[in-house]
Amino acid sequence: MHVLILVVIGLALLAGFVLVARLIGRHAGAGAQPFIWVWLVASIANGVVGVAQAGIPLINEIGAFIPIFGVPAAAAWHLARRFGTAARP
Repeated sequence: MHVLILVVIGLALLAGFVLVARLIGRHAGAGAQPFIWVWLVASIANGVVGVAQAGIPLINEIGAFIPIFGVPAAAAWHLARRFGTAARP
């Protein structure tokens, strides 16, 4: 359940990045590109907290990291590739 919650949070954060990019007159890809780096840091921090404070084994955190980072990052990559050079209508 924790993994699903974090994936949904990641997708919502991506939507926020894209919305801000569109509001300032940039294309959707301009919001998606920096999101990937921010989400990478947040996903790693989540794993560190899981191992250090919650006592979750590292192998479990690595397995959880893949969908937690991968699903929102893949969506951001897709947006950056599809709308990366498109001008705002």
